[in-house]
Amino acid sequence: MRLATWNVNSAKSRLPRLLPWLDERAPDVVCLQETKLSDADWAAEFDGPLAERGYEVAHHGQGRWNGVALLSRVGLADVVRGLPEEPTFDSDAPDARAVSATCGGLRVTSVYVPNGRTPDDPHYGYKLRWLEALRHMVAAGDTTHTVVAGDMNIAPTDADVWDPDLFVGSTHVTPPEREALGALQAAGLADVVRDRWPGERVFSYWDYRAGRFHKDMGMRIDLVLCGADPAGRTKAAWIDRKARKGSGPSDHAPVMVDLDEAPDGDIGPVVPPPSTPAKLKHH
Repeated sequence: MRLATWNVNSAKSRLPRLLPWLDERAPDVVCLQETKLSDADWAAEFDGPLAERGYEVAHHGQGRWNGVALLSRVGLADVVRGLPEEPTFDSDAPDARAVSATCGGLRVTSVYVPNGRTPDDPHYGYKLRWLEALRHMVAAGDTTHTVVAGDMNIAPTDADVWDPDLFVGSTHVTPPEREALGALQAAGLADVVRDRWPGERVFSYWDYRAGRFHKDMGMRIDLVLCGADPAGRTKAAWIDRKARKGSGPSDHAPVMVDLDEAPDGDIGPVVPPPSTPAKLKHH
């Protein structure tokens, strides 16, 4: 089984890239974030092309903002949109940030964690509350067959940003965020990409500005967190950097995890590797 997560940063804008990518990489389960479509608009654009490719779909949309989806060729059962006791921000209704389903014997959740904006912004507190609701949901069950994948908007350690000094005082790297992510993992989830590549340069996001992608000045904020069963079955874990290249890309690249067998071999950590990386600063 091939699992993938990808923040597409507007599914409609990425349509010319998403469908060929599905054909090329043939993932069995895909977690998408920032679809930025209502459920009706998603259905109009994607239900037909995805059905032709054998995917069942669960989409949880919010129009211009947020939006998450699960695509599966190995079954899609017991779909749940949102989180139990999910917090809200500036609205009576929760944002569209999580969707869960059982796919091929795994309980998979696609998540788009709030950004937090700045540590003194109310959105930062919302981010921490949202992460706690996610942890509660995960911890309430048996995590053995659990997968939580998506844009966490947290770099787990300083090794997951190209220059830690640039991020001092910013979101994504503050101790409370990293502690919240650690608490989620402590419920029984492994960061399979970092476990496979403990000392390697691995990024999944590069800002559009200042040529940061070409200089490999990035962050690793898109994670696949796996319970004991999928973690133990992982044969390859890698970033599909090719999908970030070319015209009209998302600013994120897909994160790929192969279970049981690796069709392309034990490749990684980033495919293809960056050509002219800026010097990575370790602290």
